[in-house]
Amino acid sequence: MHIAIVGNIGAGKTTLTELLAKNYGWDPLFEAVDNNPYLEDFYSDMKRWSFNLQIYFLNSRYRQIIDIQKGDFNIIQDRTIYEDAYIFAENLHDMGLMTTRDYQNYQAIFDNVIENIKPPDLLIYLKASVPTLVNNIQRRGREYESGIRLDYLSKLNDKYQKWINNYKLGKLLILDKDTLDFANNTEDLATIVQMIEREIHGLF
Repeated sequence: MHIAIVGNIGAGKTTLTELLAKNYGWDPLFEAVDNNPYLEDFYSDMKRWSFNLQIYFLNSRYRQIIDIQKGDFNIIQDRTIYEDAYIFAENLHDMGLMTTRDYQNYQAIFDNVIENIKPPDLLIYLKASVPTLVNNIQRRGREYESGIRLDYLSKLNDKYQKWINNYKLGKLLILDKDTLDFANNTEDLATIVQMIEREIHGLF
């Protein structure tokens, strides 16, 4: 079983990944953030480093998915390869932070990569408003995230909504992070687990 959690920066993906992995006794698979050699440079000069960052993410997530497909274990994944292309790279191009030449090159690589991968059995989208995202980002206090602009987060939210509205690769569960506090409220977490069970087992 492969469950993937998607959502904007600060939506709570890592926290939910940890909680669900603990609940099910499954293996969590996290985004390569702490060891990413481009993130700090990217946030200080997005236009210069956007292509490098997106290629790094694409490659690291592709390796993750190949490992998932080779294994026979249950996985909870923090962020997906699809977000790299449909959300972040597209948004960087729209904002003039990635050249058309680099964007087209990136898309060509992405199109080749996804021919070799299977989508998750269940995609969980953590939908969150910009104030919720900002609150979470400030609370975790990553220095390189301190300069993230509100319009950037807002544009990412728009991209997520567009992608989710057209998602047809498999089962989808949308959770409203503005009203769910699964990090501090065990009842909210229990509600989410019940919703996941319904999706996985087709229960109504």
